[in-house]
Amino acid sequence: MAAIQLDLLKVSEWGIFSDTKKPLIIAGPCSAESEQQLFETARALKSNGVNVLRAGIWKPRTRPNCFEGVGADGLGWMRRVQRELGMKTSTEVANVKHVYEALKAGVDLLWIGARTTANPFAMQEIADALKGTDIPVLVKNPVNPDVELWIGALERLNMAGLKKIGVIHRGFSTYTKAKYRNIPQWQIPIEIKRRHKDILMICDPSHISGKREYIQEVSQQAMDLGFDGLIVESHICPEIALSDAAQQVTPSSLSEILSHLVIRNVETEDVEYKENIDELRARIDELDNELLQILADRMKVSAEIGKYKKQNNITILQPGRWDKILEKVFQKGKQNGLSEEFLEKVFKAIHQASIDRQTEIMNE
Repeated sequence: MAAIQLDLLKVSEWGIFSDTKKPLIIAGPCSAESEQQLFETARALKSNGVNVLRAGIWKPRTRPNCFEGVGADGLGWMRRVQRELGMKTSTEVANVKHVYEALKAGVDLLWIGARTTANPFAMQEIADALKGTDIPVLVKNPVNPDVELWIGALERLNMAGLKKIGVIHRGFSTYTKAKYRNIPQWQIPIEIKRRHKDILMICDPSHISGKREYIQEVSQQAMDLGFDGLIVESHICPEIALSDAAQQVTPSSLSEILSHLVIRNVETEDVEYKENIDELRARIDELDNELLQILADRMKVSAEIGKYKKQNNITILQPGRWDKILEKVFQKGKQNGLSEEFLEKVFKAIHQASIDRQTEIMNE
C-alpha cells in the first residue's frame, strides 16, 4: 500500500496551548480519584504554569478488581476545572461510549491509549465516532514497537476528517528486566517524525520511566531528540494515588523538573558550527559508504558458505560458531569503546541476514 501523507494542522491552530513554545506541557493525575484530589492538583499545576490538565476518567487495567476509574462522574469535575481555573482538559478514550461521553462533557483534547492503538477495529470505531468533529487527538504508540500499526491509527483518524492529530511516545513493553518500565526505543518515534515531519510529538516520561526518579532524564532525552512537549503524571499526593503511584510527581516537583530542562535549537545560523558540522557529516557519509561495501562483501562470502554447506549437506545454523563470533566482537568492541548491547543488536541483524541468504540458497 502506498504511503498516505497526513493532512495536519499546526499546533498553533489547535486552540489548546496558550503558548506553543517548547516544551508544551500536559500534566495531571493518572486517575481522577475524587473532585477534591483533581481540583487541588489542577490548581497547583495552574499556579506552576501548566494550562492543560490530563486525568484518566476510565482506566483500562491489565487485571480486574483494580481501580478502573470513576467513570463519567469525573467529567463533571473536569468541567469545574475548566470553569473555575480556565484550564484545558484532556482524557483517554478507549471506545465509542467514552468518545460520546467526553465530547458531550466538552473535554478539550483526547488521547488514545497504547492498547487501543494496537487494535485496528477499535481505532476505526473511534475514528468513525469522531467524524465531523475537530477535537485534537493524540495517539500513543502501540504496546509493541510496530511503526505501521501506529501510523495506521493516525491514518484512520485523518481519513475521518481530523486534522489536529499528534503522537505520544510512552515506550514499549518488554519481558526482560530493564531500567525503565517501558523501553524507549527512540528510533520508532524518530521514524514517525521522518515520515511525517510536521506531526506534533509528545513524550510520556511517566510511562517510560515507571519511577519518578527517572522522569527528569527521560524528559531531557526527549528534548534532545526534538520532541515538542511532555505529558507527565502529577498528583497532589502521589504516595496515596490509586494507580501508578510510583511514577507520579507533585506539581512542585514537576515545576522543578521542567526548570532544569535544556531546550536545544533545531538549527543555527552560526557559520563556524555549519562548517564544522558539514565537514563531520561528509566524513560520516564516507564511512557509511565504506560500511555498505563491507556489508555487501560479507554477504557475498556468506552466500559462498551457504553453497558449500549445501554441497556437503550441512545445517545452516551452527551455534558454536555464532558464540565465537560474538565473543570476539565483544572483546574487540570493548577495546574500541563500543557497548555489548549495541554490538549484539548490529551483529544479530547481520547474522539473521546471512541465515536468510543461506536459506534461499539451500532451497534453490
